Amino acid sequence: MNGPPVMLVSGARKGIGRFLARHYLERGFLVAGFSRQPSDLEADNYAHYCADVRDEGAVRELLADVRRRWGKLDVVINNAGISSMNHALLTPLATVREVLETNVVGTFLLCREAARLLRSAPHARIVNFSSIAVPLTLEGEAVYAASKAAVETLTRVLARELAALHITCNAVGPTPIDTDLLRNVPRAKIDRLVAAQAIPRLGRPEDVANVVDFFLRPESNFVTGQVIYLGGVS
Repeated sequence: MNGPPVMLVSGARKGIGRFLARHYLERGFLVAGFSRQPSDLEADNYAHYCADVRDEGAVRELLADVRRRWGKLDVVINNAGISSMNHALLTPLATVREVLETNVVGTFLLCREAARLLRSAPHARIVNFSSIAVPLTLEGEAVYAASKAAVETLTRVLARELAALHITCNAVGPTPIDTDLLRNVPRAKIDRLVAAQAIPRLGRPEDVANVVDFFLRPESNFVTGQVIYLGGVS
């Protein structure tokens, strides 16, 4: 099917998700964004949905509407996620469940349901989000790091399972990014994270977009099951 590529971005109301939505709108994509709350992002060729990535029915209906609206889907950016920064002994079970359901179950649901539509695209792409919390095994982020480690394993397995459908599945692992979400993190912790990187600075949304751009290139059709961390973390 011809026409501009269609992208779906979860967690598109603010932060990296919003930046990526605007980034690809400027590059001629048709973009569908969604989040649990409404967005004030208004642009030609942009549609925003209020949906929870953990809700199987809502994810299915969202994708059905994308198909009705644009007739296809080319790219999924699985950006929606939440974090928890508590010592394991101080982390309530309700927090554990919320993090795992959003970061792991939500990512799985969107990948599974979107793949049914992506399989018709000539250069179908799924990009999931991990974090440098995984390789750095950060104290105070046991549940968050575990959830992102699960996303990485999911990414690698899906890369194999979806390869026959010509869908690549990769992940990007950002460093702390200079967005509003960083305001609630103690400065001392941010400084320790930055010092652990080979390139000691905060990340920028443009750094994330650069990796996503690479994954989305038609020439990257031989790249799948990969996780790229930013900042020189490994």
